[in-house]
Amino acid sequence: MRRLVPALVALALVAGACSLNGDDDASGGDDAFGDPGDCIVVDLSVSSEKIALLSDLARSFNEDEDAARVGDRCVFARPQSKASGLATTLLAEGWDEEAEGPRPVVWSPAASTWSAILNQRLADDGRPAMAPDSEPFQLTPLVIAMPEPMANALGHPDEPIGFADIAALARDPAGWGAYGHPEWGPFRLGKTNPNLSTSGLSALLAQYYAAAGKTEGLSGEDLANPQVVDLSSSIESAVVHYGDITPTFLNNLYRSDQRGAPYAYASAVAVEEKSVIDYNRGNPDGVLEPGEEPRPPRVPLVAVYPKDGTLFSDNPFIILDADWVSDEEREGARRFEEYVRRPEAQRRVLEAGFRPGNPAVDVGAPISRENGVDPEQPTTTLEVPEPEVLIEALDRWGEQRKSARVLLLIDVSGSMGEIADNDTGETRLDLAKRAAVEALDDFKDDDEVGLRVFSTNISGQDPTDYADIVPIAPAGDNREELASRIRDLVPTEGTPLYTAVGDSYEQLLGDYAPDRINALLVLSDGRNEDPRNSDLGSLLEDLRATSEGQSSRPVRIFPIAFSGDADLQTLSDIAEATDAAAYDATDPTTIDRVFTAVVSNF
Repeated sequence: MRRLVPALVALALVAGACSLNGDDDASGGDDAFGDPGDCIVVDLSVSSEKIALLSDLARSFNEDEDAARVGDRCVFARPQSKASGLATTLLAEGWDEEAEGPRPVVWSPAASTWSAILNQRLADDGRPAMAPDSEPFQLTPLVIAMPEPMANALGHPDEPIGFADIAALARDPAGWGAYGHPEWGPFRLGKTNPNLSTSGLSALLAQYYAAAGKTEGLSGEDLANPQVVDLSSSIESAVVHYGDITPTFLNNLYRSDQRGAPYAYASAVAVEEKSVIDYNRGNPDGVLEPGEEPRPPRVPLVAVYPKDGTLFSDNPFIILDADWVSDEEREGARRFEEYVRRPEAQRRVLEAGFRPGNPAVDVGAPISRENGVDPEQPTTTLEVPEPEVLIEALDRWGEQRKSARVLLLIDVSGSMGEIADNDTGETRLDLAKRAAVEALDDFKDDDEVGLRVFSTNISGQDPTDYADIVPIAPAGDNREELASRIRDLVPTEGTPLYTAVGDSYEQLLGDYAPDRINALLVLSDGRNEDPRNSDLGSLLEDLRATSEGQSSRPVRIFPIAFSGDADLQTLSDIAEATDAAAYDATDPTTIDRVFTAVVSNF
């Protein structure tokens, strides 16, 4: 468990401060609820995908004088968004209220798997369990979301589709030509990194179960079975890239759809059923910003429920057995739990696209075929394996996952020498170097990684805008050299962002490796400062044209906006032009967790 949890928590660590496509931006803390007065305060830690729903229910509860009462005192429910993995670690290792907000009375992660992980970690330390069993508050199953014409080509909805079908399509050199659509190119799969994401882990377990021909009792022997290894490796070979959150894939798919190229980015994405509903409503990341009007896609998605079986995210409502939870708070939490399980509250759960946890409320709209989902599915639910099997599954995935070819492009302009942490005196570059060195351990030996730095006039007498420090080579051979050369970096002059990005992209395109995820990781703390190349429009136009014109050779750019001086919007535009994702580390002290999130794509 100690090996499993640190890997899984990275999704939570990056939630509020990393991916620009994240879904943890919804509010739900103190500011959203004001002064609770003299009421019993019930603080809740809830996973990000349901913070808007829980905040809405909490406001209604707080205004209900009959429901929100324990004896002669009022009860005030106050949810905050905290991704499941981060909350797991904070509960196990110590919750810093100054940094993370109030310690929760109620914890509602995305799935009860997290509560089992927490209790196991506590048991390993000789401490009592903190998360008692709880009934689901709401549910949503893992599905394979596909553009409807692609799913129909595979026989949906009349013919059941399973992971063996996906593996066969991934292996077929004819790609979609085997189904009469050569214009769609090869089969491309999007799914999150199972070390970071619940949906990625669920998809991994489902494909292992399918290969083993089981629905329960997945074992280490099953994982070692050559047939299981072969099917899993075939599925991984079709991955476009991995990632820390599903909205990255859904937003990229939606942008491709709006450009009139709905099949160019991915043929299928492993997500939760709720995401299909949100996408088809015109809200691909599930978060509507103020003034944002949803626009349905040109080509809708349909949810394919794997015939081999799938897993549910069951969203438990856990009143913690913790020493900081008073009897009054525990009783107040029970009052709120009773409220959210009422039929009228569960109907609001349904309206949000989740399946009600209260069986008295029937599943209905928006969980309907009109929104691309099927309320009669899934017909087969898989058992969550034992903890030691989970660990082995992740270990094996680390070797079976699609390999990567990545160029690290790091800004060493003069501003990188500015102090970033007043407590330690570390500069921006100090923090970036440490994060980059630590992230090297996340690459497997077979991944190919190189290092290039950029700054104006970086090579002195022969002025250029970038310099190759370590050529791209297998990480197993050059990891130590990469670490050493990164530690030696020093700040120099300006920021020739456009030239460095454009030339590096062209190089990776020329050296494209078809059996790998090809990517450029850019870290910059500034804006373009190159008078010789200030044309952002041309750069974006070239990236888009090349990306669309050579969709069979995708090179994706994953930028990190480092410090408040970074040009966040430009870096986001660069990422979107190549169907990737930009990450926000405008608070430089978050760079460790951000680097972890970025590397999760490879």
